[in-house]
Amino acid sequence: MKIIPFNEEIIPGRFAGKTVIVTGAASGIGRATALRIAKEGGRVIASDISSERLEVLVADHPQLNLVPVVGDISVQEDVDDIIKTATAEDDLYGLVNNAGIMDNFQTITEVSDEVWERVFSVNVWGTMRMTRAAIPHLLDNGRGSIVNLSSAAGLGGGAAGVAYTASKHAVIGMTKNTAVMYGPDGIRCNAVAPGGVVTNIGGQILSQRAAERIGAAMMVTSPGIATPEALAATITWLLSPDACNVNGAVLSSDGGWKAF
Repeated sequence: MKIIPFNEEIIPGRFAGKTVIVTGAASGIGRATALRIAKEGGRVIASDISSERLEVLVADHPQLNLVPVVGDISVQEDVDDIIKTATAEDDLYGLVNNAGIMDNFQTITEVSDEVWERVFSVNVWGTMRMTRAAIPHLLDNGRGSIVNLSSAAGLGGGAAGVAYTASKHAVIGMTKNTAVMYGPDGIRCNAVAPGGVVTNIGGQILSQRAAERIGAAMMVTSPGIATPEALAATITWLLSPDACNVNGAVLSSDGGWKAF
């Protein structure tokens, strides 16, 4: 499948003076987003479960304001550490809930309790815990921006297995409720729904039923695979003051895939 071309154009100073947390920041979309924010002047709290990949991220970009925090967002104590680091020196401006895990395209009759619980612990519970912990600080500041990573799977039923699909639908519900409840306080909450992206999150199609029902259709209808940098461009626009009039939205960033 072809990779959709993208040329990154940095907007100098767009995040100057702003502290932003990015989860899952050591690879893929999270890494590209953390770098984009930092290149545009932001202080980035780069959180990930992989200490090795975080070390590489920081070592490769010593000129950028990247603050690594090793943590698992499904664990409340780790969430507390991330928030504490973010608010130790500056006010918190934004949160990108990027960290997530995939299933193996298993259907409702095939999925195990273990897979269901693990996917929800990160994709739903992790997003909820990070948002719950961040919002009091955003309220204190009188403004803030949250971007949640949903998926094309959160807009339909034919892009992943049942656990991942249900989790990404839940993220959209969480996004809309947060936008409604905290919009009057100056806090925006939006979601991005990527299609295929060149990352390490992709799961194998282990279900014969899923392979027969959606495997071929995905190959035919997909316009291609996006780069992480292309998704970072979408995410940082929503996160930035440029999107000041956008709240509670779900922005597809899939090259037109869901239009089919």
